[in-house]
Amino acid sequence: MKTNTFQLNETTIKDIQQAFRNHKLTSVELVEAYLERIRAFDQNGPKINSVLTINPDALKIAAQLDENRGQDNQGPLYGIPVLLKDNIETADPMPTTAGAIALEHNFAKEDAFVTKQLRNAGAIIFGKVNLSEWAYFMSQDGPSGYSSLGGQVLNPYGVGVFKAEDVGGSSSGTGAAIASNFAVFGVGTETSGSILSPSSANSIVGIKPTLGLISRSRIIPIAESQDTAGPMARTVTDAAILLGAMTGVDEQDAATLTSAEHALTDYTPHLKKDGLNGARIGVDLSFLNNKAPEERAIIDEAIEQFKALGATVVEVTIPKSTFESDVLWYEFKRNVNDYLRTTPAEVPVKSLADVIEFNKKDPERRMKFGQAELEKAQKLSDDPNDSTYLEHRETDLRTSTSEGLDLVMREHQLDALLFQNNRGADMPAKAGYPSITVPAGYTSSGHPVGVTFSAQAFSEARLIELAFSYEQASLKRKAPDLESY
Repeated sequence: MKTNTFQLNETTIKDIQQAFRNHKLTSVELVEAYLERIRAFDQNGPKINSVLTINPDALKIAAQLDENRGQDNQGPLYGIPVLLKDNIETADPMPTTAGAIALEHNFAKEDAFVTKQLRNAGAIIFGKVNLSEWAYFMSQDGPSGYSSLGGQVLNPYGVGVFKAEDVGGSSSGTGAAIASNFAVFGVGTETSGSILSPSSANSIVGIKPTLGLISRSRIIPIAESQDTAGPMARTVTDAAILLGAMTGVDEQDAATLTSAEHALTDYTPHLKKDGLNGARIGVDLSFLNNKAPEERAIIDEAIEQFKALGATVVEVTIPKSTFESDVLWYEFKRNVNDYLRTTPAEVPVKSLADVIEFNKKDPERRMKFGQAELEKAQKLSDDPNDSTYLEHRETDLRTSTSEGLDLVMREHQLDALLFQNNRGADMPAKAGYPSITVPAGYTSSGHPVGVTFSAQAFSEARLIELAFSYEQASLKRKAPDLESY
C-alpha cells in the first residue's frame, strides 16, 4: 500500500522522518493511510481484529503536528502514530478496558506516564489494540488474544490455518497490528512473557525491559513485582528508538527511581553490526522446543549464525525451581483493587470482588472461558505483609537471581542467555531482568519463530547490540501476505 509515492508497508521511523523532511509525506497522510489499511485488513478481508479503538482526534493531532513541523526540540517520534495496548491509559477520548466489558466506560482524565513520554517524543496516540482479557489473567482456559470486549485477535501469518492461541499474548493486538503494518510501532506490557510471546509469534521485535526502566503508573496492573511496558516494532532499530522515548523517572512509580543512573534516552549508539563479535551466549537446550524439529532447526541455524559473527555459544544448565508461587495472584488482588478505586463513576466495578460478580450476571458474554484466575486471587490476602506472600516473593527472587540467572551468567561469564520465543520467560520476569526477541525464521506452515536474548538488570544496551547484530546478518523477517484474502 502506498500513499502518494511513499511505501507504507514495512516502513521505519527513519523512512518516515526522511519523507517528512523531503515533503513527500505528512502526518495526516500517514494516519489516513494506516486508517485505510486497518479498514482493509483488520476490519475486512482477513479480519485480523487487532485494533479495538481509533483515537477520534488522531487526524486533528496529525494536522497540528504538520503545522508545527520544523520547530525546535521535536522528538524522534514526531508525527508518527503509535498503537497502545488497551491497558494503558490515555487522556484521548478512548476507554482503557483491559478487554473487559466491566471497563468499557473507563475513560481516563490524564495520560499514563508512558503515554506522556510518547507524546513528548512527538508520537500521535493513534489507537488502542485488543489483548488477552485482563492481560491473560482471567482464565487459562481461553486462547491468547481473546477478550470479551474485542473478540479474538488473529495471527496474520496463519489466518484460518493457525490455532486461535497462536497469535501469542497477552499483547496480542500489538503483535498482530505491528506485524500487519497497521502502525510503525506499538507498546505492549509484560508480567511474564506477554511481550516476548506475541512478538515472536508475529515475527516482530519486542523488548521486555528491566523492572523500573519504564513507568507503570496508570497502566491496569497484574503484579507490581513483575509488570512493565515495553516497545514492539518490526526492527531492532525502531524498538531501540521507542525504548529511549519511553524511559524516565516517574514520582508515581517508585520502581523507576532505580533506573535513574542506568536509563538512556537514546539507545541507537548500541545498534552495532559487530555486537555479537566476542560475545559469550549461554543456551540451555532444555528450554528449546525439542518436540518441534523445524523450530529447533531454526534455532540451531541462528546459533551457527552467532558463531559466524564471532560469538562463543556455551551450553549451560539453568537451575529450574519447582516451587509453585502465588505471588502474581496476591499482587493482582491488591493492585487491581487499588486501580479500580481510582476509576470514574461510570465504571460499575470498584474492586476485584465487584468484577467477579459483574461477570456472573452475563457469563456467556462477560466470561466465556470462566474467570478462575480472578476467583483464585480474590480468595487470597491483599495484605502486602502477609507472611505467605512474602515467603513466595522471596523464593521467586532468590531462585531467579542468585540461584538462577545470576549464578549461570557469572559461572560462564556470559553476555546473555538464549531462549526460543518466550520459553523460559518466567525466570527473567521474576527477577525483573530484560529480554529482547528477534525474528529468526518460519516453519513450513508459516509459523514465525524468534530468538530471545535475556540478561541481568539494565543490560538493555548490550541486548540491543546482540539483537541488532543478529538481525542485520540474518534479515529473517518477512511481512505477512494479507492481500490474498
